[in-house]
Amino acid sequence: MDSPSISPQIETGIQHMSESVFVGLCHTLGTSQQVAIRRDVVDIEEIVRNKVRTSNQNMMMASGSHREGFRMKGSDVDYMHWFNNQPVIWDLSQTQFYNVHRQSLILSVSSESPPGFTLLQLLTPRANNRVISALVTMNGRRYISSSKYREITCSDINPNSTVHGPCGSGTRDGIEYDDAHCFVCDFWPPSASSWIDRCHTWPQPQVVRDIVRSGCHFVAIGHKLGNHESNEWRISFSLSEQKLVYSMNHCQFLTYGLLKLFLKEVINYGLNKAEKLLCSYHMKTAVFWMIQQNTIPNWCPQNLLKCFWYCFKLILKWVYEGVCPNFFIPENNMFLSNIHGEAQSRLFLRLFGFYEKGLASLLHSPSLRSYIINVLYNPRLSICTDEYTLVSETELDKEMFIEIFQRNSIPSSDFYLTMKYLNTVDQLTVSPLTQYQVLMLQVLTAAILHDAAFRLQNMYSNTTENKLMYIVDRMSCHMLKLTAKFGCISDRLYIAMYYYKTLRYTEALSVIEMTKVNLSQPYVMHNWTVDTERYTETVGGQSWSTKLRHAVAWNITLNNRIIYINELMAEQMVSLQNLENVLLIPPLVVLHMLEFLCYRHIDTMGAQTALNDLQVLIHHDQGVYVGVYSRDISWQILGICQQISGNLQAALYSYQQSLGQYPHHKIQSATLMRIHELG
Repeated sequence: MDSPSISPQIETGIQHMSESVFVGLCHTLGTSQQVAIRRDVVDIEEIVRNKVRTSNQNMMMASGSHREGFRMKGSDVDYMHWFNNQPVIWDLSQTQFYNVHRQSLILSVSSESPPGFTLLQLLTPRANNRVISALVTMNGRRYISSSKYREITCSDINPNSTVHGPCGSGTRDGIEYDDAHCFVCDFWPPSASSWIDRCHTWPQPQVVRDIVRSGCHFVAIGHKLGNHESNEWRISFSLSEQKLVYSMNHCQFLTYGLLKLFLKEVINYGLNKAEKLLCSYHMKTAVFWMIQQNTIPNWCPQNLLKCFWYCFKLILKWVYEGVCPNFFIPENNMFLSNIHGEAQSRLFLRLFGFYEKGLASLLHSPSLRSYIINVLYNPRLSICTDEYTLVSETELDKEMFIEIFQRNSIPSSDFYLTMKYLNTVDQLTVSPLTQYQVLMLQVLTAAILHDAAFRLQNMYSNTTENKLMYIVDRMSCHMLKLTAKFGCISDRLYIAMYYYKTLRYTEALSVIEMTKVNLSQPYVMHNWTVDTERYTETVGGQSWSTKLRHAVAWNITLNNRIIYINELMAEQMVSLQNLENVLLIPPLVVLHMLEFLCYRHIDTMGAQTALNDLQVLIHHDQGVYVGVYSRDISWQILGICQQISGNLQAALYSYQQSLGQYPHHKIQSATLMRIHELG
């Protein structure tokens, strides 16, 4: 299936088209800088969370394409969960590295399983309840059944999940998720030792060492053709694959992304679920093999389509032969269970049809068509592949702040844990960090300090000791004022909330007035919305820390385990009962609510003005300041303020509007309770 020799003119045309597609993929999938931001932010947040957890607590790792740096529309998010106190070993000599009195040791027994799969034998008498419940006895030994474990853990993280492969799957806020509960092994699998010997040119020796040191995981699914399918576990190299994708250059990464797009938009287009035999994991495997075998000496923008075509031909060859060798354990043929017989023949004919069309097959991709046609109609078009010219400073900033603020809430249940988070962040600041990770830690520190300040106030709100109350108040105020110095503009509203909660209405209004001025500036980035020209004029070229403090506003995050203001206690309680950890409220909604609540104690006219401002905002906003996912709580807050003011008819309308919004915060029963109160 080798391609015939190509004339220099056609070769130049393909290189030109490759450059155009490279630019298109940078816009669609991200430049190397955008991908680095996504990875660094996820990495540092995960490090902080897992460092705080103890060995008997659930460890977590994001995996899959989202972790690798893709943000493709419709992609799901994948997470792996495990406990460090129940490690897997490959042979009994490795027991010396563990405390058998404190850890539940598990032995991998792979002699009766297909390559890449194994049984897990529990060696120690004790284990957690989930493991005990999943045990089966074979030949007098206790093994952990993958099917039983999968059923038991399916809905642990997200209720009402359904079993999908080794995962508990479902949809949350419009995003599909896969949660895999697994076991961890600190040692590299003996069956994958040949992979180490193959790594001559790629990946680099330090990456190989890092991968081998990281060991592997075991996910709860057996081989369909194995002797013990319901009890077997698959060896997972998710962490290793993440490190390999991180070690790719950007052209290699975009080739992988191009294959994913081609699979989704061309190969699988129009097929039903049962006919979609190829998946993105096969695409990733092809890229891994192609890079390691050094078939393509130069992965660069001019060669992008050539790189894609080589990978596609490799997949075509695999389908023809019915063999897709796992990258780490080649003896594991990943086509064995589903790509054979009639299904294999149909898939080959489909792929061969695209092969015969050549690169013209890419015209079937709506994401890429315009970039190819552009070159076909304008062969002399000059194309700049310098990534730094492809995305504006504002767009890059917006992406970074979105990535950061989506991950700035900490799962803290008490004051001790909050302090542990703060200590962990402090320790990490002396580590080598990227500029994006430093900014992420800055935002995370502000979130931790908010949490700590209000937890302290909650803990001692009923104390009769004036001296103790004075000390607690000073500490809480100090923490909140610190966040104002390095947090974003909307962080100042936490101080106003604290002042309102402690009955200092004048001080609260002073902070509100200053924050209102800051938020009203035309250059401020409100969540996803920004006036690019004004933003660039005002803070263009300045440090991200400066931009964060002076030109960024984000939703106020209320941890549902903490009381911030009494008026929202019912909403927080109901949301928490429905397993939502936080309320996310637009800063202007919080600002006008606090302004109304403060003024009603000291100035009736001021209170009415604030309520009018809140009503105008919520009734007339076009998604600039009040996003879709915060409309339920925003209408609810308007209703609460109207009810307090005595306008019960308006309050009823607002509550009904709240019920009609997307139920992001799951506060409907609180809304119904408030409607009932209206009589």
